[in-house]
Amino acid sequence: MQAALNFPQKQEEGDMLVRLRDQLTNLGVNAELRDNNTALMVHKREPGIPVWVFVGFGGAYYSWQSAEQRHPTSDPEGAAKLLAEYIAR
Repeated sequence: MQAALNFPQKQEEGDMLVRLRDQLTNLGVNAELRDNNTALMVHKREPGIPVWVFVGFGGAYYSWQSAEQRHPTSDPEGAAKLLAEYIAR
């Protein structure tokens, strides 16, 4: 029963990650959805460890680097720009 109650929220979080992936793709950044759309793996341009992005804080933020970095899910375009800058370092 509990899993059924959580499904709509997980679906919404997956949709948020899809929107972020699409914005990253528009910027030429390679990102792929993982684990049934519960995580987004963002590849760096140079060889290295990818950045994992999750939706957290009750669906309010995209977060990465152990939630030290975050951006509101209401602005996937802005989050994509920040992530593109972050992986370019």
